[in-house]
Amino acid sequence: MDKKLIGVDLGGTTIKFAILTNNGEIQQRWAEDTNILDDGSHIIPDIIKSINHHLNLYHMKPEQFAGIGMGSPGSVNQKDGSVVGAYNLNWRKPVFPRRDIEEGTGIPVFIDNDANVAALGEKWKGAGDNASNVAFATLGTGVGGGIIVNDQIVHGAAGAAGEIGHIIVERHGYRCTCGNNGCLETVASATGIVRVARDLAEEYAGNSSLKRLLDAGEEISAKIVFDLAKKDDPLAVRVINRICDYLGYALANISNTLNPDFVVIGGGVSAAGDLLLNKTTEAFEESAFPSVRTSTKLRLASLGNEAGVIGAASLIVQ
Repeated sequence: MDKKLIGVDLGGTTIKFAILTNNGEIQQRWAEDTNILDDGSHIIPDIIKSINHHLNLYHMKPEQFAGIGMGSPGSVNQKDGSVVGAYNLNWRKPVFPRRDIEEGTGIPVFIDNDANVAALGEKWKGAGDNASNVAFATLGTGVGGGIIVNDQIVHGAAGAAGEIGHIIVERHGYRCTCGNNGCLETVASATGIVRVARDLAEEYAGNSSLKRLLDAGEEISAKIVFDLAKKDDPLAVRVINRICDYLGYALANISNTLNPDFVVIGGGVSAAGDLLLNKTTEAFEESAFPSVRTSTKLRLASLGNEAGVIGAASLIVQ
């Protein structure tokens, strides 16, 4: 009998778990709150406890599993399975999830960065159609990404490959948390879209619901900007055109370098749907090399919240 897989998607708020078949079909799923108190020292024990509890619940044993795949924030050392820099988990010093979870469950553990894992999920079972070459951009509070070349995640010399959010799209643009100016993350993240809207509203003199909201000091979100753009609010349309120009330019540069089969756009902002995809594709095609323009396709992610656990499980299959 084929052994099963466990996928773990570790986030700053929630830890998602799934038991999957070896071809990526989810059979059971559950979630736990992420306890980041005490420097995140409870997180790994909680993961071990939850996995062991559910194996008992489902009358399953460790030897029935090929492994546990896990996606984690921060930088993952592929040699020793350690994680550093996961500040949203309060992990201020290196932690060793692979070592500790293997000891606590008796099951082999495979671990990678959460954005890389989401990229693998979309490649394997989502919009990537299991193609060998896929680029993934996730637009949320920040902008992350993962690059898959010849079916393998590209990690780079220091594990920093795929930092799509830090492609510079405007040389003297907004200051980024990384210390540079003009990174894609400063304009195409959920918070970046709001920043662009505020700035464009200051110089806009026409009739606009978005401008009235901003002038009144109302809190807005990226969703509100996209929703108003879908209603042809002139300022909102101007904001979205600017955002999608930046995004399409960045994705064209990635594609001109790598020529993937697909560039998949995920994250919360991707819920804007066809408006985001169509506008970004227009900008992409303006900057893409001719043969890239006809061979690389932009798509919206299709797995939603399941991308993390499916991609984590794919680490075992690889």
